[in-house]
Amino acid sequence: MEETNRQKKIAGVLQNDLANVLQNMLREAGQLGIIISVSKVGVTTDLSIAKVFVSVFPADKAENMVKELNKLKPQIKHQIAQLTKNQLRKMPDLSFYNDDSLEYIEKIDKAVKGDENPLKNPDLLPKRKKT
Repeated sequence: MEETNRQKKIAGVLQNDLANVLQNMLREAGQLGIIISVSKVGVTTDLSIAKVFVSVFPADKAENMVKELNKLKPQIKHQIAQLTKNQLRKMPDLSFYNDDSLEYIEKIDKAVKGDENPLKNPDLLPKRKKT
């Protein structure tokens, strides 16, 4: 189902404000070796729930970070509500998810750059018969 312009607008506002709030929270907690970015925000049609996809670097800390963010949802929601009070009437509930698409891309890249690369050595691929 296609997102409405209102959903896209709210998702964009939330994504920007969430990125700032999460970076500030990391800095205040003294987590200097972790980078977190909000890769996508999806808002339901009734604007009551926002799915927040975050990318965490290093990737081995991602699972724990997402659990921690879900524990801190009330505080994060309050801070975002303060920032968006002039733009949103009702603040959607937040759900945090790990966005592991960068890891997936890295795995594909390693597979392609491996010893037996079918792009560089076409003999590895079965020949197709021309009919």
